[in-house]
Formats: sequence, C-alpha cells, structure tokens
Amino acid sequence: MNDRLAWTAPRRPAELTISRLIEAILDGTFPANSTLPAERQLAEMLGVTRPTLREALQRLAADGWIEIQHGKRTRVRDIWTEGNLNVLARLVQHRAVLPATFVPQLLEVRGALAPVYISAAVRHNAAHVASFVDTLLAELEDTPASFAHTDWLLHHRLTVLSTNPVYTLMLNGFAGFYEDMARIYFSLPESRASSRQFYVDLREAAARGDAEAAYTIADRVMQHSILLWSKAASGADLK
Repeated sequence: MNDRLAWTAPRRPAELTISRLIEAILDGTFPANSTLPAERQLAEMLGVTRPTLREALQRLAADGWIEIQHGKRTRVRDIWTEGNLNVLARLVQHRAVLPATFVPQLLEVRGALAPVYISAAVRHNAAHVASFVDTLLAELEDTPASFAHTDWLLHHRLTVLSTNPVYTLMLNGFAGFYEDMARIYFSLPESRASSRQFYVDLREAAARGDAEAAYTIADRVMQHSILLWSKAASGADLK
C-alpha cells in the first residue's frame, strides 16, 4: 500500500440532496402523503443535476422516506407509520427539525429494552460486566461530557455482552446523537448522581451474578431517567 497517496474526499451532491429533502419532509415543506414536484422542477429547486436527484430519490425510496410510483408523482411516505429502522437512523442526523416528543419517546423504548439486554449481559457475562463497570467508575469524572461518554460505552458493551447482536446494531444507529443528548441530560447533578448509583448497583448485582436484580435496577433507573430528561430539556436549547 502506498502511504504517500493523499486522497481528496469527493464532493457528495447526492448526500446533500438527501439531507435537504429529509429536512423538507420533516419541516412540513413536503408533508406526508403529498407528492414531490416534477423531477426537472425539483432538480432546479435543489440546484443539482437530474442524475444526482435520481440517485438521491432512489436512496430515499430504499430507506422508506418516499414511494416512487411508475407514471405518477413521487409520494412522500408517512414515516411515523410507514418508516423503518433506516428512517430512524436518518432522523437522529436532523435533530433541529425533530418533534419535541422524539427524545422522550426514544427514552421510553430504551426503558423497555435496556433492562432486558442488561439482565442478559449479567446472565451470560457477569464477571465481564462487573469488571467493565469497575473500570468505568475509576475513570468517571463529575462532568456532563464524562458521564455522557461513560454511559454510551457502558450501554454499548452491555449490548455486546448480552450476546444478542441486534441490540448492538440498534444502539449503533444512535452513535453521536446518544452522547449529544446525554450531555444535556447529565447537565443536571441529579442525573449524574442517579447514574453513578446505577453503575454501583449494577456492579454489585453483576458481582453476585444476579441477572434478576440487574433487570430491576435497570428498569428503575430507566424510568427515572425519563422524568430527569424532562427537567434537563426544559432549560436546554435542543436545536
């Protein structure tokens, strides 16, 4: 391999076109079940070539944002009833136009899933869970950024140790977004105290190999986190 090669990142007009169309869908410019303008007009509006637009539309259709109908105008799907995990992964890249209910609803889902993969991690890999939590606690600083990063590392490792890779794949879709929102959440000293106690309690449950206790501990803190998020978000600029 030639280490002297210096690749220049290519411009990504299709990706930019996708981003602009998603924002237009989310902000209501192109609402659910409306039809997009004709291809020529839409390309002119976006300032791109028609081949670039076609590439972007094909990718959006594959991800569930739009429905390309032969001989008809392209329909905007109702992503909240017709979307899929690909839509979910894209949503977190457009937080400025997300509905205010999105993060609380995401926390509700995490509240349902986290106790399951955490208890599974303790059931299958209790010693690894206890050791990993010990390491994280030793390095944890009392700052929002440190807690946000630690919480991401912990939940990611717990999904891996659960031995069900679907949990990890789902969590990976929120990389970046997870820590950004967590820094808001952990701006509250109360949130940091709650999670620190959760880490300690989880370490003790894992040291005992008590998966049932791990489930109960996780369920309690996940439900409490929804209330704490409301408090943290009320004083934050989420845009």
